[in-house]
Amino acid sequence: MTNVLQIQHATVVVDDLEKACAFYEHELGLEPLPTFNLDFPAQFFKINEEQQLHVTEWEDQASFRGHLCLQVDDFNSIFFRMRELGAIDTSPWGKVRRLPDGAMQMFIRDPAGNLIEISCPSDIAVDEAIFGDDLVDAEGRLYESKRDDPRGMHTEDATLYHGR
Repeated sequence: MTNVLQIQHATVVVDDLEKACAFYEHELGLEPLPTFNLDFPAQFFKINEEQQLHVTEWEDQASFRGHLCLQVDDFNSIFFRMRELGAIDTSPWGKVRRLPDGAMQMFIRDPAGNLIEISCPSDIAVDEAIFGDDLVDAEGRLYESKRDDPRGMHTEDATLYHGR
């Protein structure tokens, strides 16, 4: 059996490549990379030395809850900038919060409506002023769907950052 080593790239579908590229480059700080000679609008971005984000333009619908998660090294600046842009979306997964493992979690929408989770590990300092914002659950409660369907491997010591 083969072993999956890592996620090499994720693709987001957008309705305006130029607007989306400006967001990913200028707001999230991703570096544009050379892209294959494709016959459709696309741009690749560098996340780190091994992972990429591919942005492609199609006439698709954005998912309400499906998302990718980007780990950041400065939660404060991205929170305040996304707040300023009106990009924080609390409807699919609830308010911005500190998870039980100490990681911060926030969901934003790109210009095409794609949902992106922004997270940082517990050792990143977070401005206490953030916890007074109305988009933040200061008590750090987990999202509750009210579905009462406990399938999956649930545990009190779960974490987004299992390698730490």
